[in-house]
Amino acid sequence: MAEQQMPLVLQVKPQDNVAIAVRDLPAGTMAAPGLRALQDIPQAHKIALRHIPQGSEVLRYGVVLGYARQDIPAGSWVNEHMLTLPESPALTELPYGTNLVPPQDLPDPTRTTWMGYRNRTGPAGTRNLLGIVTTVQCCAGVVKVAVERIRRELLPRYPHVDDVVAVTHPYGCGVAINAPMAKIPIRAVRNLVRHPNFGGEIMVIGLGCEKLTYDRLLEPEEINPENVLTLQDCHGHDAMMQAILDMADRKLQRLEQRRREELPLSELVIGMQCGGSDAFSGLTANPSAGYAADMLVKGGATVLFSEVTEVRDGVQFLAARCPDAHTRDRLVAEMQWYDDYLAAGGVDRDANPTPGNKKGGLANIVEKAMGSIAKSGTSPIVEVLSPAEKPTAHGLIYAATPASDIVCGPCQLASGIGLQVFMTGRGTPYGLDIAPVIKVCSRDEMKDFWFDMIDISAGGVATGRSTIAQVGHEIFDMILDVASGVRKPYSDQYGFHNDLCIFNPAPIT
Repeated sequence: MAEQQMPLVLQVKPQDNVAIAVRDLPAGTMAAPGLRALQDIPQAHKIALRHIPQGSEVLRYGVVLGYARQDIPAGSWVNEHMLTLPESPALTELPYGTNLVPPQDLPDPTRTTWMGYRNRTGPAGTRNLLGIVTTVQCCAGVVKVAVERIRRELLPRYPHVDDVVAVTHPYGCGVAINAPMAKIPIRAVRNLVRHPNFGGEIMVIGLGCEKLTYDRLLEPEEINPENVLTLQDCHGHDAMMQAILDMADRKLQRLEQRRREELPLSELVIGMQCGGSDAFSGLTANPSAGYAADMLVKGGATVLFSEVTEVRDGVQFLAARCPDAHTRDRLVAEMQWYDDYLAAGGVDRDANPTPGNKKGGLANIVEKAMGSIAKSGTSPIVEVLSPAEKPTAHGLIYAATPASDIVCGPCQLASGIGLQVFMTGRGTPYGLDIAPVIKVCSRDEMKDFWFDMIDISAGGVATGRSTIAQVGHEIFDMILDVASGVRKPYSDQYGFHNDLCIFNPAPIT
């Protein structure tokens, strides 16, 4: 599409009284027929399409973003300072099953198999990794040094093992281990031990005096010298390092025997997450990822989406996609738990948007949530998980987690994702070492600026250069290529891997 034909503003629904600027609009620009910008309007920010009286609704996505704090003339820049946040949707008597897309109406996957590492139980792996899990942060320094030695001294002998990963975390001691909510971090670490990319090999390093004891993470028959090593039992540094290397060597010998094989999509679990979002995210990157999610689900794969505060204001739309009352009730229970959790901390859901979100045109959590939900596609929601739980079904699953990127990621890993698709508008070098992360940006300007850090741009959807379906197919193909080991996303090429921040709502003592 020629430059002069590109729209200057994008309106989502006919009833919306605001639209977003496709590019910077200097004051005086004819943004649309009969609509002149009254002031400079930054890219991705909102312009009033008509006069909005004080106290009236400001609409985008066909929903109320807020109420005007003052009269807003047509052509004005509408930003976060001009809106009063609406009440969050009620959680009582939410209708369910009113928007169930039949399987035949989902887009067809162009491929129905991939090359993965089959496991004895659970989903297949996308990587062949030795994972070394600590019971407590006190062990982290030792394990990190040991991992570097394993990479240098042992890994060259095992060419079919991709890497060795230190799964360190800030949990394990100085915590109320028996507090009711301690089940969340314990469950997360327990499930990380068994991540599909670790091939069933258990290697847990403890200190010896921590509260997170082996029996909280492993079955009784798994607690043996083949799987666990206690640092306080080792006589000095050299003995400690040698014990870790010897254990790792035994694990690597078995992992070396693993090979990729052709598998159905039902063996694949994918996570969807977004961070550093902007007002384009809900129009380009997220719906494109949602289209790919629908293709995966139709092919039999499992797709997780998360981030409670970023779906809370659209909970009614998610309930409509729950096929039964049980699934709807599980969704409501997770939303209510998080409402109470935020209230106990003295904040509400609008504590979520960041300065970068607002600079990218997102006025408040309502607008952010409407865009965030788009990454889930249109499939029915077959299951709802608490943080770090493992799925028991195939299809689209809502996995409740905090919205924080570096907390959501570990929760999804604990739920067993083999790969994550991460949408961003502002840009972030975020990555995970246990599973590859594909970056999809919402604007071509972001891709041009971080040309060698962003994997796919969905910006063409805004300018008319491409469609959601076209970008969705591109994302789908890259998911299967990366999961199959054919391609490496930039985050893995550079080793950009964030620390694992385990969600712990329980007291720290």
